[in-house]
Amino acid sequence: MEVYRRIDKQLVYGIRPRNAEQTFAVDALLNTNIPLVTMTGKAGTGKTLLALASALQVRKNYRQIYVARPVVPLSNKDIGYLPGDVESKLAPYMQPLWDNLKVIQDQFLESDKNYQLINNMIKDEKLVIEPLSYIRGRSLQRIYFIVDEAQNLTLHEVKTIITRAGEGAKVVLTGDIYQIDHPYLDSQSNGLSYLIEHFKGQKLYAHINLEKGERSELAELASNLL
Repeated sequence: MEVYRRIDKQLVYGIRPRNAEQTFAVDALLNTNIPLVTMTGKAGTGKTLLALASALQVRKNYRQIYVARPVVPLSNKDIGYLPGDVESKLAPYMQPLWDNLKVIQDQFLESDKNYQLINNMIKDEKLVIEPLSYIRGRSLQRIYFIVDEAQNLTLHEVKTIITRAGEGAKVVLTGDIYQIDHPYLDSQSNGLSYLIEHFKGQKLYAHINLEKGERSELAELASNLL
């Protein structure tokens, strides 16, 4: 028997959902009974921001928040072609995640405990932002694991991530299936699309497609027209 319930907007670590889809997303992201969540949508719809804010909101249920994204070089050239050391090569790929975290942090004054908590979590490695390739060898017990840009993952990579989820873990994958940088994947063959199609109807899973851009009026216009 299908059961419907009312879902109200919830403030998550200073971030308030701005539309119905974001409200549904936050509900799923906070729900410990749903260990797997996928969110799709174009740039500016708030996928990564909501995932990060929700993870911070329920941080006490997890021993670590781990945020990662695959490094997919443009023009199919390895990062070895780029100048500098490994950190400087990876920095441009990871910066969008730090930018989203900064947006959340800036909801508070620097003297506020919520602002300082984020700095402390980073310092104590309770909040880790790294390339997805660094996951190898990590134990995913009681970890809130966010994978950004998941449309650039193969089916094998998505399966590897989810099958490593231990007891008490939550896995969140976000992405835009129409904005793929991987040279051998498309909107149908990528791992995120495959996961969404095959997990439909599972009780441990929720999927939300965010449609409205909320970054700014200009960003929404550019996303629709360009």
